[in-house]
Order: sequence, then structure tokens, then C-alpha cells
Amino acid sequence: MLTGLLRARLRDIHLYVSLVFGAIFVMAGLTGVLIAWTHELDGALNPRLLHSRSAGDKADAAPTPAQAQAAYERLAAEPGYGKPSMLMLPFESDGVYVAWYRKPNRDKGSFDNEVSRQVMLDRYTLEILGERNYGEIGLSRELLMPTLFQLHRYLLAGDVGKTVIGISGLLLTVTSLMGFALWWPKHTLASLRKSLSVRGALASRQFNYSFHRSAGFFMTPVLAVLGFSGLAMNLPDWVRPVVGAVATLEPNARMANGPAEGRKPISVATALEAAQQRVPQGRLTRVSFGSAKTPFEIRMRQPGEVREGDGNTRVSVDAFSGNVLRLRDPLNAAAGDTFLNWQFPLHSGEAFGLVGRVLVSFSGLAPLAFTITGLVLWLGRRAMRRKAHAIAETASIKEAKKIAKRAQMRHTESCENV
Repeated sequence: MLTGLLRARLRDIHLYVSLVFGAIFVMAGLTGVLIAWTHELDGALNPRLLHSRSAGDKADAAPTPAQAQAAYERLAAEPGYGKPSMLMLPFESDGVYVAWYRKPNRDKGSFDNEVSRQVMLDRYTLEILGERNYGEIGLSRELLMPTLFQLHRYLLAGDVGKTVIGISGLLLTVTSLMGFALWWPKHTLASLRKSLSVRGALASRQFNYSFHRSAGFFMTPVLAVLGFSGLAMNLPDWVRPVVGAVATLEPNARMANGPAEGRKPISVATALEAAQQRVPQGRLTRVSFGSAKTPFEIRMRQPGEVREGDGNTRVSVDAFSGNVLRLRDPLNAAAGDTFLNWQFPLHSGEAFGLVGRVLVSFSGLAPLAFTITGLVLWLGRRAMRRKAHAIAETASIKEAKKIAKRAQMRHTESCENV
């Protein structure tokens, strides 16, 4: 159990970090409650946009390279659309193709959000179902979940907000661990039992203190992991060198095509087939299209991956030769990469399935609860200090009056004796 000056200093740091960044902790937690279910909620809000109308009772099957090629060509030949920069493939029977078009913004500042045009296609008929601007802020059905994501990760403030959120993740981890150190009781069973129990009337200082302390013990591991994983995803350039200092990391440099002279670019289907041949057990989930300089970047999900949805298997395919330039396989990754690959599944809760997502969603309420109870304790402590100070001042004034009165009496007596 910490005592003395060290405990007082840790308590002060814990307090002031929470006071300064508490609003961000609360915002991230509350938006995280919903973002843990973003796929389901976005689909429920926008069924005509995010569900294939002709799915019926069809069983799910992985999209083939030829089907992805057809979706790409459908858009490339359509006036007003053209070639997208990325195509997300459906991973459910009623899912849709989602084509991404980056919107160039030469005047984009550090506080500006990046906006991309999303176009959705029925996976069976390739009918264009609609579109939205992902990154545009709004409360409409189409923009609500993307806006919550932008708030959660970017504070609606572009790269600056992303940095602030990353730093907030680090501070959430630090202040959670400090809270755990402050919780640590004496090495007796009675002290341990007391530190884990909630006592007192609902509005009492005893209730707020015991709740803050006992709930902090149970929530510290979750909040510390959520804070660190948020830091790792928002500020990877800060985290990778630290991880690389203690564990092996594979090279992460951008890949480039080989010589393009005299060669024609390969088709989308050819690039996807090359990736499938390299990882035959993987399901194709996403493809970023190559150019004269950059290769195709293909995302896949293999059975057994900790990351759900689009997975974390990445294959780089030369846009001219069709050769696989690099394979990043999460099932056979170096220790440092394995650690980093776990951060998103831990942050979203999907690493532990439905139970993990429920836990992460529930944990989003914890910063609000700790902020309320912490503020009640802090304001109560300030009120008691002001009261004690006022009593001390009153006592000092009374004592000063007594001394002045005695001095006056002595002065009067001396005058009478003269």
C-alpha cells in the first residue's frame, strides 16, 4: 500500500490528468459503446444501402476474383463513377460491394477530415444501391455511424484530433495504472475485502469513494488495454519503435512495382488470383487498386485469425508482372507484428467474440462513471478544505481580537497608573 508523499503525488497526477482529459475519455467511451456494434447499427440504419436486395435465402460464399472484376468494370464504365481507388468485398450473404473514391483536397489542413465517396453495389446484380460521403459530418441515417467514428478517432479535427486522441489513449493507460496503484490495499484479508466492496448511501461521499475504488480495480485492465490500443492505432510511428526495441518487427516500407516498360497492367482478377494462389485458404475482403507506381494491395482473412471482418492478411501484387511482392501473414508473423496485430481486435472486443464486444461496449460507460464519482470526491474535498480554512481564519480573527483587547486593556491600565 502506497503512503506518504509518493501516494499524494500519484493522487495529484491521477486527479489532474482526469480533470484535463476527462471530457475526451468520456466522449471516447460513450462513442465506443456504439462503435463496438457499428457494422450492425450501420446496416440497420441503412438497409437499402448496405444490404443486397436480391440476397433472399442465399447461402454466403466468398466473392471470386471474376466477380470482383465485374464489380470494378461495372463502375469503371458507368458515367459519373469511373475507376475507384479501393473495393471492399462483401463478407456476408446479403453484403454489398463498397467502392471508395478519394476526394482530392489540395487545401486540406491539419484540422480537416478526409472525405471519401462510397458507392454501394448489390453483390448479385451489381445494381448501384446508392452512395454517401464517408468522413462528412452529419446526423442523417447515412452519416450517423461514420460521424461517430470520426468523433471517436479524430475528434472531428483531422490529423490534429487523431494525435490528441492517441495521446489521450496513452494518458488513459497511465492514469488507470496509477489508480490501480492507489487502490492497492494493506496485505490483510479485511483490507482487501474492504477495497472491493461498495458501501454507503447512493449520494454519500462513502459510496462515491468506495465505488470509484472498487470499480477501478475491475476496470483497470480493460481501460489500460483500450487506452494503449488506441495509442497504437492512432500513433503507430510512436509505438512501433518501442515494440521493435523489445521484439522482432517485419519491414514495413511501402512497396513499388517493377519496371513497367513494354508491359500492360494486369487485371483486377489476375491480381486477386495471384493473392489466392499464395494464400489459398484466405477469403478475399478488400483490394486497393494498383497504378503505374504502386502495386495492388489485397486484404484477406484466413481461418483462425484474431481479426474478424476483413481480416489482417495482406498481399502486395505487382501491377504489371502479377508477382507477389510481399505477404504479411498474421498467423506466421514475427512477435512484434503479432503484438501489434492484436491491438485492433482488443480495442473492438472482437478478439474474444461476442463476450469481448459486450465487455468493450460496457466499458465505454466506465469513464463517465469514474468522472462523476471523481468530481464528487474532488469537489467535496475542496468544500471541506474551504470550510476548514474558513474556520481557521475565523479562529485567527477571534484570537487576534482577544490579543488586541488584552493589549488595549494593558495600555489603558498603564495610562491610569501614570
